[in-house]
Amino acid sequence: MRLLLSILITAPLAVLGGAILLLALFQRHLIYPGAFRSEAAPAPRAAPAGTQAIQIETADGERLLGFWRPPAPGCAVVLSFHGNGSRPEPAAARFSADPWRAQGWGVLAIAYRGYPGSTGSPSEAGLIADADAAYRAVTARAPGVPVLLHGHSLGAAVAVATGVSVPHLGLYLEAPFDSLAAVAASRFPYLPTGLLLRDTFRSDERITATAGPVLIVHGRLDGVVPLTHARHLAERAGDRARLTILEGDHVSILGAWDREAEPLFRPGGAPARADALAADAP
Repeated sequence: MRLLLSILITAPLAVLGGAILLLALFQRHLIYPGAFRSEAAPAPRAAPAGTQAIQIETADGERLLGFWRPPAPGCAVVLSFHGNGSRPEPAAARFSADPWRAQGWGVLAIAYRGYPGSTGSPSEAGLIADADAAYRAVTARAPGVPVLLHGHSLGAAVAVATGVSVPHLGLYLEAPFDSLAAVAASRFPYLPTGLLLRDTFRSDERITATAGPVLIVHGRLDGVVPLTHARHLAERAGDRARLTILEGDHVSILGAWDREAEPLFRPGGAPARADALAADAP
């Protein structure tokens, strides 16, 4: 009987301890899966139509793959950051097509450190350094150009962090979370994620230190990042924010609101006033 009781008590503790150990050791594999996905024969990295592949060096010596399209004279650039399991090519292609192309927008989309085409290993500080290097690359290639910061999911958190320290036209955020810490806590409710998590991406705190309009697009059916995250982030941004809720999921919403979004951020276009940034859905 004592042996049975001992097993009943220690087995759950052993399972919990193993889960804590795995999270501690492999958390970045969960946060940045695109950087750790093995490819026996990776496909050639052709630049999307209208863009060229460039290399960007970060302040700490990493080399990043980027896809660049210069803006038309007097126009702006979208600096885009992809999600944790994605790559920069879809965003480079998207922002090189209409409605962006018709208005002369340029684009720079980068692969984070550790992701295919770039050196290094991903971390929160590292991705923010990558974004800073990308921003500097835009201003070096197109001096004085206005920049719109765009991001999807994890990329939205990178965009928000970047917006704290650089001038920009605004934040265009698709399927953002308010903090990675909150996402981790909801996924692993029985683990001390607050103590274990090294990369927290507190967009809910950072967005209050940004300036300019904030457009948040989120899917009502998003099963990866619940809609409550977008609502909370919009609340934190205050009157500057517009929350658009679409009948889609985490991925299907990508680009679905571009024709409405582009005029909001266009230099000299439709003004991004507080009344124009009212919420679109309850």
